[in-house]
Order: sequence, then C-alpha cells, then structure tokens
Amino acid sequence: MQDFFLLSGRALKNVARPPHYVDDILLQMDVIGVGSLPIVVLTGFFTGLVITMQMSRALATYGAVSQVGPIVMLTLVRELGPMLTSILVAGRNASGIASELGSMKVTEQIDAMRALGTDPIQKLVTPRMIATCAMLPLLTVVGDAVGMLGGFMISHFSLRLTASQYWTPSYQILQYNDVVQGLVKPFIFAFVVSLVGCFCGMRTSGGTQGVGRSTTQAVVLACVWIFVLTALITRIFVNIT
Repeated sequence: MQDFFLLSGRALKNVARPPHYVDDILLQMDVIGVGSLPIVVLTGFFTGLVITMQMSRALATYGAVSQVGPIVMLTLVRELGPMLTSILVAGRNASGIASELGSMKVTEQIDAMRALGTDPIQKLVTPRMIATCAMLPLLTVVGDAVGMLGGFMISHFSLRLTASQYWTPSYQILQYNDVVQGLVKPFIFAFVVSLVGCFCGMRTSGGTQGVGRSTTQAVVLACVWIFVLTALITRIFVNIT
C-alpha cells in the first residue's frame, strides 16, 4: 500500500513538472478513449434497454409507466453509468497497461530508461493517468446518453410513450447534484484504473508468467476499488443532499 501511494504521489507531482510527453498523452487518449468507445456504447445501450424493460413491468402495477424515463435517467447518471463504464475501462485498459508495463519490466526496458536518465514514472505512468482522467468522464457521458436512447426505444415501441412523455420528465428530474455525482465518480475511478494498472505492471517479476499474474491482479484490484469507492462517494453525496 505504501509503494502504491508513493507511485501515485510521484505521478501526480509529475503533472506540473516538465517534460510532459504530450505525444504519449495523446496516444494514450486515443487508445483508452477512442478504443473503448465501441464497447461502452454497446454496453450502455443494452443497459438502458434492460433497465427500462424491468422497471416498466414494476411500474405498470401502479399505473406509473410514464415515470420510467426519470428512473432510467437517475439510475444511469448516478450509479450504473459511471460504475459500468469504469469497470469496462478497467477490464480493457488496466489489463493492457499492466501487461504492457510488465513486459517492459521483465525485459529490462524500464531499467534501461533509468540508465539513460529518463524517469519511467514520468514517461510511462503520468501520461496514462492523465489520459484516463480525461477520457473516462467523457466515456461515461456517452454511455449515459446511449443508455437513455436505448430506454427510449423500448418505451416508444413497447410502452407506446411519446418522445415528450419520456424525455421531458427525465430532463426535469435531473438536478445539479446528480450531474456532479455522475462526473466526479468516473474522474476518481480514472485514477484507480490507471494507477493500479501501472503499479501492477511496474512490480512485475517472474517472466511471462509474472506478466499474466500482474494483468489479472490489476483487473481484480481495479474492479474491487471501483465498487468500494462507489459506496463511499454515494454515501458522501447522500449526506450532502
């Protein structure tokens, strides 16, 4: 735990220190953000679809099917959107980061960088952290929007709700606190996903078998911390409201 916080502190300190390796940051933004877009869109769409189908069945008992839009909106924006998007990014990119840095570690490329006077944390860790923090909130917004679209399609074709019946109450129920909560969570999760992946990769040992262990460990740790932080952040926002 101490080593993890030391790595995190050095990575954060390097944000304000030159050189900034802008090319590496842009490359990682493309790999993490654009590369994760298809799976985020697909998952978000079917998540909104499933939530709408399940909630419409329950709401039909009370004659409140028209309220399915607000429920889907709050569920996606507050909780499921940030959490599912972060888990998908963790599964795709935390494992990729750990395997990439782990391979560099076991082949002594990181030691060669140190010998040449390059800080491996500033070159390898900080760009990935910045790129993840920039792209994960944007991916969450896309996932939420696509999820709402999937919910609208089911509501329109199965429940016979018009666009105004679905979108107007959904927009009206959304408050500033909900939007802040939906953007703060993925921003914090981005630190966890990127730094856990980098930490596991930088500590790899034992050859190719060690790379596999580091990759698995990175995904498991990132997902566990996402669930733990979701509970803590939600508790904070519930007390604020």
